[in-house]
Amino acid sequence: MFSKILIANRGEIAVRVARACREMGVASVAVYSEADRDALHVLAADEAYLLGPAEAARSYLHVEKLLEVIAECGADAVHPGYGFLAENAPFARALANAGVTFIGPPASAIDAMGSKTRARELMQAAGVPIVPGTTAAVDTVKEASRIAKDEIGFPVAVKASGGGGGKGFRVALTEDKLEDAFEGASREGEKFFSDATVYLERYLANPRHVEVQILADTHGNVVHLGERDCSIQRRHQKVIEEAPAPAWVVSTETRQRIGKIGVDAARAVDYVGAGTVEGLFSSDTDEYFFLEMNTRVQVEHCVTEMVTGIDIVKEGIRAAAGERLAYRQEDVVLRGHAIECRINAEDASMNFTPAAGRIGTYKEPAGPGVRVDSGVGAGSEVSPTYDPLVAKLIVWDTDREQATQRMLRALGEYEIEGLRTLIPFHTALLQTEEWAKGSTCKELLEDTDWLKTLAFEEAESDDDGAPEKLTQDYLVEVSGKRFDVTVIGEAPAYAAAPAPGNGGAPKSRRAKRKHDGGGGADLLKSPLQGNMWKVLVKQGDTVEEGQLLCIIEAMKMENEITAHKAGTIAALPVEEGAAIDAGAPIATITSAAQAPAT
Repeated sequence: MFSKILIANRGEIAVRVARACREMGVASVAVYSEADRDALHVLAADEAYLLGPAEAARSYLHVEKLLEVIAECGADAVHPGYGFLAENAPFARALANAGVTFIGPPASAIDAMGSKTRARELMQAAGVPIVPGTTAAVDTVKEASRIAKDEIGFPVAVKASGGGGGKGFRVALTEDKLEDAFEGASREGEKFFSDATVYLERYLANPRHVEVQILADTHGNVVHLGERDCSIQRRHQKVIEEAPAPAWVVSTETRQRIGKIGVDAARAVDYVGAGTVEGLFSSDTDEYFFLEMNTRVQVEHCVTEMVTGIDIVKEGIRAAAGERLAYRQEDVVLRGHAIECRINAEDASMNFTPAAGRIGTYKEPAGPGVRVDSGVGAGSEVSPTYDPLVAKLIVWDTDREQATQRMLRALGEYEIEGLRTLIPFHTALLQTEEWAKGSTCKELLEDTDWLKTLAFEEAESDDDGAPEKLTQDYLVEVSGKRFDVTVIGEAPAYAAAPAPGNGGAPKSRRAKRKHDGGGGADLLKSPLQGNMWKVLVKQGDTVEEGQLLCIIEAMKMENEITAHKAGTIAALPVEEGAAIDAGAPIATITSAAQAPAT
């Protein structure tokens, strides 16, 4: 077993790995950016080292700096968590060259599964069913149009070869939408994965997203831990997951079949550690297609742990250390039902707009069958620099119906003030008939009128004129040594409106005002803080209501900003690449009667 593991990540997954290390008697090392000096994962580990500024490229993605810290602290293994460098084959090779173990699959497996086109080729050769489409990259829109018309048909999905997590995924319902989808997927592929190549697949309009958890060791043993249903998604990114899938969706026979598909996929690339084979499942036809393989621990691994009793993180560490799997396939038994709600810093009423900010009062739910994997606490800053995941709320009970009621109880106990989260969304959705039926709930998530009923109430001021005093404890670095310091001063003014203190009934969440995306008759204001990724119009242009004006990147997501009215752009005080604050003006759009004569 390893003597010391460096955790190359942040947030709740870094805390999760640090806890596993402590239980295994292995020393742990945290790394952090300047924005994360006071983060919980820094305190959860036995040691902590500063990497650099808040930007991920200069901290969590800075391979040279990470290698320096690894050498300095003497870690003999690195756990990458998920995101950042978790599926980065060059990083895995750099560790191997330094004599350090990468807790994950070999670089060759990461390479094979990292390219979606290469993965499709390998899976097809291994007899694993794949969604009809291309196994090679498509270079031009013209070529894509020919393939879509002659070989696949519309609607067609355009996917970045290196994509994942909803990035680099666009859909063209008709031929006239193909160019926008092609360029959008290619742009996101270049931006997030340094790979602008794309491929095409038949777009399955409303399939279930069913994935299989895999564990493999270096001795050729591979087992699956059953399936997870991750069909509740927004922007092709998961928000609720459950294990197992509803019984009327995935039968015991189907579970065995797709489990074998997962094992076959892992064997095809000589996989080691914890991984997930994601697939698209049609409950109408009982067809299951390979989608991709995530060569890392998944965000939603917790629900599988709850129904199997197997610690996936520990098993991944043991496999990397050369130990044999502690479980055979016949040892894996699914008991009860588990549900996970991702508590993201997002406002569902504003089409899931990211909502960075500082947390005020913070209290996690507890009780039988309740688990919270979190990387925050009272006073924590949820930065727009990183993804919007605040915590994961997981519950277990004997069946799906009772697990749903337990989740509603837990959501009602969760208190996160000063930050807008998805708690109202989860509370409302889990009480719908669609959820009870086991629907993918796609119609609800795309129903803007329904989402608007989840708007937060305006914050009420109880300011009596006297500044509030706050006592805050800090860890201070001086010449490389840490000291405990207590500071007493005025409390900060939180920018975000306080969220309701619990996850009660949806009616208590409904707005007392209607959101005005424009902030006025002519003025369109930014609904969020971020970076202006792309500006698609210029001053003087005539636009239609709903026309795409610009794209703001925030918390690792692209947010499309559309015109709130038809007219002429009289002012456009934004610039590509520049930062933009929530509430800052994006454009002034005047109606035809107001527009200046040309």
